[in-house]
Amino acid sequence: MGGVALDVDSGGVKAPDGGWGWAVLAGCFVITGFSYAFPKAVSVFFKELIREFGVGYSDTAWISSILLAMLYGTGPLCSVLVNRFGCRPVMMVGGLFASLGMVLASFSTSIIHIYLTTGVITGLGLALNFQPSLIMLNRYFNEKRPLANGLSAAGSPVALCCLSPLGQVLQYQYGWRGGFLILGGLLLNCCVCGALMKPLVAPKTTKDKALEQAAGDGAKGPETKKKPKAKLLDFSVFKDRGFVIYTVAASIMVLGLFVPPVFVVSYAKELGYEDTKSALLLTILGFIDIFARPLCGVIAGLKWVRPRCVYLFSFAMLFNGTTDLIGSQAKDYTTLVVFCIFFGVSYGMVGALQFEVLMAIVGTEKFSSAIGLVLLMEAIAVLVGPPGAGRLLDTTKKYMFVFLLAGCEVVLSAIVLATCNFLCIKKSPTPADTFESITMKDDTKMEGISNSIAMENEEHRGSEPEPEKEVKEDVAEEEKVKPEFVNSQEGEKFLTEAQQNGGGSPSPETSCRRVAEKNNPVSCGPKTGRSGDII
Repeated sequence: MGGVALDVDSGGVKAPDGGWGWAVLAGCFVITGFSYAFPKAVSVFFKELIREFGVGYSDTAWISSILLAMLYGTGPLCSVLVNRFGCRPVMMVGGLFASLGMVLASFSTSIIHIYLTTGVITGLGLALNFQPSLIMLNRYFNEKRPLANGLSAAGSPVALCCLSPLGQVLQYQYGWRGGFLILGGLLLNCCVCGALMKPLVAPKTTKDKALEQAAGDGAKGPETKKKPKAKLLDFSVFKDRGFVIYTVAASIMVLGLFVPPVFVVSYAKELGYEDTKSALLLTILGFIDIFARPLCGVIAGLKWVRPRCVYLFSFAMLFNGTTDLIGSQAKDYTTLVVFCIFFGVSYGMVGALQFEVLMAIVGTEKFSSAIGLVLLMEAIAVLVGPPGAGRLLDTTKKYMFVFLLAGCEVVLSAIVLATCNFLCIKKSPTPADTFESITMKDDTKMEGISNSIAMENEEHRGSEPEPEKEVKEDVAEEEKVKPEFVNSQEGEKFLTEAQQNGGGSPSPETSCRRVAEKNNPVSCGPKTGRSGDII
């Protein structure tokens, strides 16, 4: 965005852009997959839950809604915990919560129990893993961050392609209770991913080691300035116009972004196609999404694209919304397949860029608070968007209006983001421009200083009356003259009385004698001339 922030990591540690960062990226890939795909994968068990507890489909749909609400709505709580305890402990506890919720859900006796266990406890555990993993990814990658975000975001479609078939197999083999128990054990891998999040530590300097040694010996070292305590939740991000614009645009986008994947299968069934053929549309969408996210990350990392990534993000949203508008006119299966291909590309672009743009706006230092606040705002939109589209479908009985509404919302978010950024933050310099201007100014100053010094040296050399060799000869001759002035007591007495009575200024011989007493006869050599002249 126009107000791209300088990337200053906690503790002043430079992002390694590799090394252990690839292990962090692998952990983030798994966590992103669990966080986004698990609420959809649980829907495989809904028919069994309806038969078990005698409830309707709308009642079981609340499980996925509560999961998503916890994932987004607990953003500020995750920010506070991360700023207080760090990413690794929070993720380890979150992995335990995610697993515990599914294990307890396997012993449920009512749908309310599943709301509390799978929805609240597991949802909270996934939230405690998702947000810290993004924070650690932001700390470990700077130059390669767009690519890293694209690769980690690809975890969502990959996990969806794996968890949905796995859930069906578990349901047939062990029933919904056994399936929940096995999925709970699978979620323990979140703890493994949390263990990979090694915090970055700045290398100790010689000064730091000396201070530690002095403190250990009981000596009082120099006073050091105490760093102010980090805020548990930094609301100052709302002073950044770029952050406010992003938050508003993202909230509008979420209203319609998740609607097409939810209704596209039902749309195909409404056109008269069988269940298996209709479900294949989601597989096509997910397969395209897998490749679209890393590819978009590569494009966003290009030198001339990265400073303008907010406009690429706006284009992705505009592409997605336009796809919804055109897809609303689909009349056959082939058209829906084409829609899913283009929607998968645009959906992958949005998924790869949404957190990359936020990182670029607020920087590493405030990202932990910013993402929590953004997710809280998006949670409201997530709860309103799909149910609102469902109500519209109940009223009109046509899927065309549902897709039209979703497309208009996403297009509106793209217009808000691009227009407000261009008008409000157009003149803000990027970090690269700032560093370049600073470097040019420093180089100009240093060049001017070096030129002035060179000119002074040239003038000084030009003003020297005699070469260095002749000066040395004068000094040697002055050494011979010096005893006559030192031993002449009458001359010294006469010159002293003349100065006290306001007489004439001291002669060159007197100056030379005084300088000689200070063991510095060089300066008087050129003034006294040869020793024969003085005698």
